[in-house]
Amino acid sequence: MVLRKFNRNSKFLITGGAGFIGSNLADFLLGNGFEVRILDDLSNGRKANIGELKSKYDFEFIEGSIQDIDFCKAATKGVDYVLHQAAWGSVPRSIKMPLIYDQVNVHGTLNMLEAAKENEVKKFVYASSSSVYGDEKSLPKFEGKEGKPLSPYAITKKVNELYAKNYFDLYGLETVGLRYFNVFGRRQDPHSTYAAVIPIFVRELLQDKAPTINGDGSQTRDFTYIDNVIEANLLSCLAGKEASGEAFNIAYGKNITLNELYKNICDLLNKDINPSYGEPRLGDIPHSLADISKAKKLLNYDPKIDVFEGLKRTMEWYVNNLSEEVKL
Repeated sequence: MVLRKFNRNSKFLITGGAGFIGSNLADFLLGNGFEVRILDDLSNGRKANIGELKSKYDFEFIEGSIQDIDFCKAATKGVDYVLHQAAWGSVPRSIKMPLIYDQVNVHGTLNMLEAAKENEVKKFVYASSSSVYGDEKSLPKFEGKEGKPLSPYAITKKVNELYAKNYFDLYGLETVGLRYFNVFGRRQDPHSTYAAVIPIFVRELLQDKAPTINGDGSQTRDFTYIDNVIEANLLSCLAGKEASGEAFNIAYGKNITLNELYKNICDLLNKDINPSYGEPRLGDIPHSLADISKAKKLLNYDPKIDVFEGLKRTMEWYVNNLSEEVKL
């Protein structure tokens, strides 16, 4: 078990800890007895996630923005590991709001890197994205073979990787970037206008509505269950120096079409509703599939849960936890 390799007194800072991935990381670490500090400005994160964690665990929650360098320095003080998840997501929203994405995702991450360097953090693990592959059409996606970014969001994630590599090369801060591929699972918010595809499908189907699939549904994605992502973050904290300054694909390593995804969700929810089809989204790519051999070699990453088992667990969570107004 990877947790046995950590000193029991290890302290983790999770930025964006009120969000989907951050709150799952916090839940896992707190549930295993580690000290966790959560940072979030609640611009995208949900108070309900913090409330749920507070009902089970004792931890420090600090509300503030990664755009404030002094706040970042205070937050990283006394911390062993930073799991930096704070960012504004969504390709379509970034196309509408590029300035905010630069301020939060680029300058905010630079603030966190500087703060981690100053406070001598052992390892800085940060969320990158498969969007950095841009218009590179070859499959699977290999680290080192990236195309032109297709959105402001993708650009911010690429810049994050460049800064993180630079901080390792110049200052010795051990950084590890994780290029997430379509992460899904419990706590993923279905209410946002810019919600991801799986929670949107669930939200609409639980109300007996027909979801809209952008494009013809033949697009493929390498959907990655949240527990695989948790494992990747922890393994990155323990990785040797050969992994520092690098970025890694974090996925399952297999893809399915959106039509196949939709059918599986319908089956799990016992729904027989045909989707509607709309125009493809600006900035989207037609196909995605990760090669995860680099993460296997340097991080010992070995994802256990495939998309079908992940969907089963996720649907159970949504049915049990979505508010009654969404179910009706």
